[in-house]
Amino acid sequence: MPNVRRTWAPSGETPIVRHSYQRDRISAISSITISPRRHRLGLYVHLYPDNITGQEVVFFLRDLLQHIRGDLVLLWDGGPIHRAALVKTFLDQHRRLHLYRFPSYAPELNPDESVWTKAKCDLSNSAPKDIRSLDMLLCASLRRIRRSQSLLRSCIDSSELPWR
Repeated sequence: MPNVRRTWAPSGETPIVRHSYQRDRISAISSITISPRRHRLGLYVHLYPDNITGQEVVFFLRDLLQHIRGDLVLLWDGGPIHRAALVKTFLDQHRRLHLYRFPSYAPELNPDESVWTKAKCDLSNSAPKDIRSLDMLLCASLRRIRRSQSLLRSCIDSSELPWR
């Protein structure tokens, strides 16, 4: 389903977004990273064609451990995939990972939510014809966000976490 937002159109002409409804989807797991020395921000994302399970979470965490040196502090919600036995075992085996959970339902504390708000805004009023087109649009949006320190900083600043 297209994400429809307010847009401009000639007076008296309602904009029309044509689409064919399909149940295709892209699931994502992502993380904003902050370098402790330089305060440089990064964005790591994995996209999947199906629902994300504990196995994908472990794969994502392994990828983070390979790309980032030193200890990693994870802030995440209490979603079922984060509590999977496979994930717990992985966390127990990797002492570089330090886990802190958000309260039960607190998207306003999660800076990653702003990343997805920005990505959805980029995709608004578009109607990709298939999953491949959607993937291309999504990847272009995420590249734009990843390359911009100011956009990533705005995601951090828009969260209600006490950073200072």
